[in-house]
Amino acid sequence: MNRDTTRTGIKAALTDLLLDEDITLAEAADRHFTPDYRQRTDGEWADRSQFLDHIAHLRTLVAAGEIEVHEELRDGDKYADRHTCHITKKDGTTVSMEVYVFASMAPDGRFRRIEETTLMLEGSDADRNLGSAR
Repeated sequence: MNRDTTRTGIKAALTDLLLDEDITLAEAADRHFTPDYRQRTDGEWADRSQFLDHIAHLRTLVAAGEIEVHEELRDGDKYADRHTCHITKKDGTTVSMEVYVFASMAPDGRFRRIEETTLMLEGSDADRNLGSAR
């Protein structure tokens, strides 16, 4: 059941989590992340609950955006990508962050673990922690 049509990727996951107002946070999380999901962003670990708190906070800030995937690699249950998040906040300011991801996938095609590093390309100093703000 590990066909490409059932596997998620960063663009699909982030679009559902942050940019599609027609899907609830719970639906997006269940679609793309396992119940035991963990994430490390810039060295700080978060369990699934902490990760969803982070996304809920971002949903209050983000008005629009685009996820630009530069490279995406899959090898069995391993996933890696380099992408840029271009975000317009509700206050009209913009943020662009380049993100480097290494992940493990569950047999059902959802993310089980992500470790990522972020690089601010555009935005204010206050936005530097946007990748892990709660």
